[in-house]
Amino acid sequence: MKTKFYIGLFLIGTLLLPQHSSAQVDFNKRPDDDLGNVEDQFQEYFFEALKQKGIENYQKSVDALLKCIDINDDKPVLYYELGKNYMQLKNFGAAEDAFKEAVSKDPENEWFLDELYGVYIQQEDMNKALRTVKQLVKYHPDYKQDLASLYIRLEKYDDALELLDEMDSKMGYDVDRDYLRNQIYTLTGNNEERIENLEERVKSNPEDEATYLRLIFRYSETGETKKAFDAAKRLQKLNPNSQLVHLALYKFYLQDNDVENAINSMKVVLVSPVIKPEAKTKVLNDFVKFVAANPQYESDLIEITALISEDKSVKTLLELGQYHLQSGDKEKALTYYEEALKQEPKNFNIIKDVILLEIDLNQNEKAVQLSKEAIDLFPAQPLLYLANGVAHNKLMQPKKAISSLEIGVDYVVDDVKMLSDFYNQLSDAYQQSNNIKKSEAFAKKAQALSNGQ
Repeated sequence: MKTKFYIGLFLIGTLLLPQHSSAQVDFNKRPDDDLGNVEDQFQEYFFEALKQKGIENYQKSVDALLKCIDINDDKPVLYYELGKNYMQLKNFGAAEDAFKEAVSKDPENEWFLDELYGVYIQQEDMNKALRTVKQLVKYHPDYKQDLASLYIRLEKYDDALELLDEMDSKMGYDVDRDYLRNQIYTLTGNNEERIENLEERVKSNPEDEATYLRLIFRYSETGETKKAFDAAKRLQKLNPNSQLVHLALYKFYLQDNDVENAINSMKVVLVSPVIKPEAKTKVLNDFVKFVAANPQYESDLIEITALISEDKSVKTLLELGQYHLQSGDKEKALTYYEEALKQEPKNFNIIKDVILLEIDLNQNEKAVQLSKEAIDLFPAQPLLYLANGVAHNKLMQPKKAISSLEIGVDYVVDDVKMLSDFYNQLSDAYQQSNNIKKSEAFAKKAQALSNGQ
């Protein structure tokens, strides 16, 4: 709905300025001594109404306005103010009656109509709102967008599309109207008409990159990959400098096994200043998966990741870490996980993966330190105590291992495998301490759990 202007002072003026009449004055008529009192009383009530409304005493404002109406009920502004107070009091039925009365006294006043329209929207009476906004359209074309929205809510989709077409032809394309149009296509499932509309747009304005990209997306969404690819190539031909088109092209090239062009498109995306980091992350993640299935292109992956060495998201770093983990390069995987941890130092899953890799790579001092810091963040996570105990055992520090393991074991709940791991580590720690009795006792507990699984 369009923005309303403040018209309070104007309204006050219409009430208080003297009304001139061309009728002749009867000098023989005796003056009405009460007239001045009545006018003073009217003004007093009206100013009281405005004052009470200003301090949000809406019911007192209503009472004062009703007294004004008792004195003189032919001024529509009284009903307008009354309706606004009722709206504040959530008395929508009374507000509707007041605004309707204001409109009946001044049918061409758009402000009165606009408030009445607001009441119907509040009450979700879309049919009455539709009738009212059709009247408002006469005053301002801005209301046409409201009208289109109401058509959609009332499932009058053809009327809405016709109105949107009319506005587009007169005012050009608009993001908000495009949203309404796409809402209609989604509700009706009419993807064919959606695509036709986009095709018409690119014909009328072939340099409109954004519309081309939407067309490519819609073709892809409906499974018409070939048409999507053709649209992307059309855009590239018309605009060879387009960087955004490569967000679509790389996928089509990969599907066609045209790896060289796919890699070139990815490079364009990853170094582009106009493409958002989230989109770059998606491209890089797709390429990581591609190289995982086609390891002969690993050198290209290394080259591409170097292009964005300073601009990797956590998701990208984890994807790269996972890729190198699957490839058996645990040290390389660890470097990516550590980079991710720098960005999200309180992410438990990343902390866990880093510690486990450090232990696996015999970087036990680092594992001890990181697990100790993590326990301060997550004091009830048994895995951290277990990892800390394992690292201390590997460093031949059994007393520190036992201290950590005995605290952590109390946090294990319904996890037989983890409990068994705790017992095995405690057995190892006590063996290092030459407490063979306790070592054997924990070994038996671990064996019993394994036999019971």
